[in-house]
Amino acid sequence: MANHQSAKKRVRQDAKKRIANRYYKKTARTTIKNLREMEDKAEAQKTLPKVLGMIDRLAKKNTWHKNKAANLKSKLTRFVNGLS
Repeated sequence: MANHQSAKKRVRQDAKKRIANRYYKKTARTTIKNLREMEDKAEAQKTLPKVLGMIDRLAKKNTWHKNKAANLKSKLTRFVNGLS
């Protein structure tokens, strides 16, 4: 267990960040799943920028690796463009 005051504070901060990161990651995963289930191209094109923004934010905060974010964005964009 942490002994110094600064170490105890770091434990508290990490716990808060962990909860926030879990929320943002889960929200992004759910939104991506919903986008992949869409069959209407117009609706998917309307949702895509929102999803890409979520992915960019997670990559910016190093919650997701930048390459993972790039791969997801590429696949989702190809998916939406392929809808008829």
